[in-house]
Amino acid sequence: MTDLIVKSGVKEALADHPVSADFYEAVNDEVAELLTEAAERAEANDRKTVEPRDL
Repeated sequence: MTDLIVKSGVKEALADHPVSADFYEAVNDEVAELLTEAAERAEANDRKTVEPRDL
């Protein structure tokens, strides 16, 4: 799977907390699922363009 997140960005956002190595993969999986659901919602509404409202 393609990396959808930037690890340095996650580290910066969680600067006050240690982050385990497998956390990044879990976040990436969650983002992938979110994108899939957004695309499905757009298609269900007869649109090809995914918009913020699909989140």
